[in-house]
Amino acid sequence: MDVLAEVLRGLRARDAFLLRTVMDPPWSIRVCDAAPLSVTTVVRGGAWVLPDGGPPVALRPGDVALLRGPDPYTVADRPETPPQVLIHPGQRCTTLDGRELGDSMALGLRTWGTRPDAATALLTGTYASSGAVGAGLLAALPPLAVLTADEGDPPVVPLLAAELERARPGQEAVLDRLLDLLVIAALRAWFARPGGRPPGWYRAYADPVVGPAVRLIQRDPAHPWTVAALAAAVGVSRAAFARRFTQQVGEPPLAFVTGWRLALAADLLRDTGLTLTAVARRVGYGSPFALSAAFKRVRGISPHEYRATN
Repeated sequence: MDVLAEVLRGLRARDAFLLRTVMDPPWSIRVCDAAPLSVTTVVRGGAWVLPDGGPPVALRPGDVALLRGPDPYTVADRPETPPQVLIHPGQRCTTLDGRELGDSMALGLRTWGTRPDAATALLTGTYASSGAVGAGLLAALPPLAVLTADEGDPPVVPLLAAELERARPGQEAVLDRLLDLLVIAALRAWFARPGGRPPGWYRAYADPVVGPAVRLIQRDPAHPWTVAALAAAVGVSRAAFARRFTQQVGEPPLAFVTGWRLALAADLLRDTGLTLTAVARRVGYGSPFALSAAFKRVRGISPHEYRATN
């Protein structure tokens, strides 16, 4: 299993929203869509991102901002410009007093704003929902992570902008792949920075002993893993493996196995119609009763309750 791909699969379970926004100053957009992850990049001009509770950050062409929800934030031409537009869940757009703006500011295919050649052009992708696997990675991000054009992956941004220019066959698939590529590149670049603070398992990928063990667990969660079996698979003693795994990942091997299995189970419950028995079998539990007991112990609700509310 490619874990970043699995994270994006979870995020994409209900499809991402991609839009080009073109604005002339003064402009300010208040975003209250409660999305778990949004990515914004500047194509031309400039912008400021103002996270609630944090300082404003300037964006220049090629910069990429990852915004971890669900907290609201504001994007504007200047930090002092008061909001004029409000984005609600589901990407519904209104004035601050509730007047609908969606159609009145539409400028064609996936483009919205004041005029097509406005001073500032932004590309924004919003992931509407997050699975349990994705949530574990996104929790390691700050509310706002900004990568400059030098740090990110600039070739992706022009490709996205060019694809949005006109409708072509297969465009939906192309935009989906390009948006995913942009997010993966941004996540990699952010976690590679000093102080990036990725999850323990992500850091451990580079370790010659723990990395292969983490990948074994993630690729085959249904296998009856033991500490001894994992140690043998990577060629070290049981004690040395357990100690090194805990140091690198931040939790003991079998605790990690349990957490990974239950995160996958949560996503299967949310995104598929599989029976509880089938879910249990896929993630390494011998019976639905065993999965239910573990799930409730860790998450506080039963699998049936989780599925009903997600």
